[in-house]
Amino acid sequence: MPKQYRSDVMASIHETAEGLYGAGLIDKQTMRQFDDGCLTPVTPLAPEEIKALREREGASQAVFARYLNVTTGLVSQWERGERHPQGASLKLLSLVARRGLSAVA
Repeated sequence: MPKQYRSDVMASIHETAEGLYGAGLIDKQTMRQFDDGCLTPVTPLAPEEIKALREREGASQAVFARYLNVTTGLVSQWERGERHPQGASLKLLSLVARRGLSAVA
C-alpha cells in the first residue's frame, strides 16, 4: 500500500528524508519525526461512521469483513462500539473511506 502524504510538498520532503536516512546522514529518531510530520494521520472511527461507511459501499457485514480480512463478528463489534479498529484494520478502513471498497479489492 503506497504512503499517503498530507500534500505534494510533504511527499517531496519525506522522500528526501528517506534518501538521507538511507545514506546514513540522518538517524532513525529524526526519520520518525519526518514520518509524523509528513504522512497522513489515521484517525479513529466512531461505530456510526463504520456502519455508514459499510452501508455507503452497499456491503453486508460479511462482505465488508471479507474485504478487510477480518471476521463478521469483529465488524459487528466495531459497529456496536464493543471494540475499536486498530493498526492495519484502521488503516484499511481509512483507505475505504477515502477511495471506496474497490481500493482494497
